[in-house]
Amino acid sequence: MMGFTARGRWLDLTTPAVMGIVNVTPDSFSDGGLFALPDQAAAHARQLFEQGAAIIDVGGESTRPHATPVSVDEQLSRVIPVIERIHQQLDVMISIDTSEPLVIEAAVRAGAHLVNDVRGLRRPGALEAVAFSGAGVCLMHMQGEPDSMQQNPTYVDVVGEVIDYLAGRIEACLALGMDRKSLMIDPGFGFGKTLTHHEQLFYRLGEFATLDCPLLVGVSRKSMLGAWTGRPVTQRLYPGVAAAAIAVSRGAKIIRTHDVAATVDAVRVGAALRDPLEG
Repeated sequence: MMGFTARGRWLDLTTPAVMGIVNVTPDSFSDGGLFALPDQAAAHARQLFEQGAAIIDVGGESTRPHATPVSVDEQLSRVIPVIERIHQQLDVMISIDTSEPLVIEAAVRAGAHLVNDVRGLRRPGALEAVAFSGAGVCLMHMQGEPDSMQQNPTYVDVVGEVIDYLAGRIEACLALGMDRKSLMIDPGFGFGKTLTHHEQLFYRLGEFATLDCPLLVGVSRKSMLGAWTGRPVTQRLYPGVAAAAIAVSRGAKIIRTHDVAATVDAVRVGAALRDPLEG
C-alpha cells in the first residue's frame, strides 16, 4: 500500500492527497497578511480540512522569489501558536514549512508531524533535528536561495540533476536512521528554474518514481501558470487545478495548494486517468 508515515500517523496515498497551505506571513506572494493572526490561521486551516485537505502546511517565512529572510524568533512567534491550535482542534497531519532546526524542534513539540523544507534539510542541524524528532520530511530541490534563485538558473539536464540531488538527500536521511516511508520528495517548481525547466519537469514527472518516495507537486498560483495563461495571481485557480490533475496523472501523490476544494476534485480526475501500468 502506498503511504506516508510521520510520528505514528499514517497517510494512505492509494488515492493521492491534498496539502492545504496556511501562510502566517505578511509577504507571501498570493495571500500574505490574510491569516497573520493565530485564530485567523486556525480558522482557515479548519476550512481547508473540511474541504478535504489531508495535510495542513503552516509557514512563517515567505520563500517567494526575492523574499527576505525572517529571524528564528519571528518564525516561532508566527507558527507555534497556529500549530498548537490546529493540533488541539483538528484530526489532521500538520506540516511545518521551514528550514531552521530550532523552528523544526519547536514545531514538532507543538504538534507538527512533517517538515516541509525548501532547502532539503541542508542547513546545519536541520537533518539531525528531523531525524531525532521522529517527524517525516518533504525534501525539495532548490537551485540557489530565494533572494537569488531566479537569476539565470542553469542546468544541463534539469530532470536528471533534480533527481540526483533528491537521491542524495534521501540517502542522507536514511543514513541517520529515518524510515523511507517518512520521506516525500518535491522537484521544486518555482525554485531556481525557468519556464522551460518547469515544462521539462512536467513532461518527465514519471521518472521521479525511481526514487521510491511519494512525489509532491506544488504549483498553486505560481508564475508559471501566469506565463502559460496570461492570468494574474488572483486568477490562477483554473490553470492550477488543470496542472494538479496532470501532475497526478503522471505520478504525483500529494498536491500542495491554496485552493483545496477545487484541487480535491482535480486530483480525483487525475487519479482516475492515470495509466494503471505505471502504478
